[in-house]
Amino acid sequence: MAADDHDYRDPESIGSESIDPELWIAAKPQAQKGRGAASNIAGRFETQLIETVDDGWQHHEDDTDIRPALKTHVTPELAKSVLSRNQSPDIPFSVSINPYRGCEHGCVYCFARPTHAYLGLSPGLDFETRLYAKTNAADVLRRELAQQNYQPSPIAFGVNTDAYQPCERELNITRQCLEVFHECDHPVGMITKSALIERDIDLLQPMAQKNLAAVAITITTLDHSISRILEPRAASPTRRLQTIERLANAGIPTMVSVAPIIPFITEQEIERVLKAAADAGATAAGYTVLRLPWEINPLFQEWLQIHFPERAARVMNRIRDMRGGKDYDANFATRMRGEGLWADMIRQRFLKGLKRYGLDKSRRYGELDCTQFRKPLHIPATQKSDGQMDIFG
Repeated sequence: MAADDHDYRDPESIGSESIDPELWIAAKPQAQKGRGAASNIAGRFETQLIETVDDGWQHHEDDTDIRPALKTHVTPELAKSVLSRNQSPDIPFSVSINPYRGCEHGCVYCFARPTHAYLGLSPGLDFETRLYAKTNAADVLRRELAQQNYQPSPIAFGVNTDAYQPCERELNITRQCLEVFHECDHPVGMITKSALIERDIDLLQPMAQKNLAAVAITITTLDHSISRILEPRAASPTRRLQTIERLANAGIPTMVSVAPIIPFITEQEIERVLKAAADAGATAAGYTVLRLPWEINPLFQEWLQIHFPERAARVMNRIRDMRGGKDYDANFATRMRGEGLWADMIRQRFLKGLKRYGLDKSRRYGELDCTQFRKPLHIPATQKSDGQMDIFG
């Protein structure tokens, strides 16, 4: 990726740049190379809606995509807390850490997209082009782990947005946090679809030897032509298999996350993905079926109409079959796996694949060792934002 593809800005510049709507003249959404979403749909909290209309004056049938290329803007922010807690009964961890908000991988199905609406930004193209980096995450993590009442439990790393997305190569926030966990002998579970995690094998390997680290690599499809439009800036499927192999060879417990399973798009590859991951060295596997909460639903259906118009209706009908006739059901008991005949068929296929390829015998995140934890020795002072004056001068 070209070095000038990212723009690192000061916090004061948040929201100061936007794309001239006059340049977006296509009446129908069009795919943009290297991006997953096709549009910047309004977030659910917006009070105004702007629609682009093609009046025919500037658009011709023989025109290709004339929209301006989108750069990725990374805005630094100072976090007050970095550990997020949940009580969801269908999630195998209770604490997680996410160094970034937004994700440049651009996966159109990403369940984290709706969180950008809380920032007054679009869950569409904004989510993958306007990122926020918690530059003080490692210092805040040290302070939180040092609290007197802190009780260790395995922390899931990068579950909302990928901790190893492209800007991590320059910012190193994930590595800095991992160094804190390594120093404190704190158990972590990593999940990513990036080969950049190989950079941190030097930290993960000794942690794994102490039963303090496990990694999950997401592989949605082995078809490169689908991967390029489904998750455009993530590592290729072949590269992810190489990452599984290198992690496994380093003695790091590695599982494959077949997620999400999309009917008529990736569903037919379940067994192939499991076999390829097992051959590469994975020792466990998990899956979810496609979820379409909030703004993901129109974004995904827009993506379907652009890339697979001939099967869009079939895909959505199958999704509704697994969601009680609706596009989505947030019920904790069924939201990850779906319900009904088709969901049960996927479950059976997956379970048989686990047994066939020996992927049903590995420990999970919750089985990592928490007894070795020791509090960090160095506790950094609280960092103040440049925009906030000190009342005591």
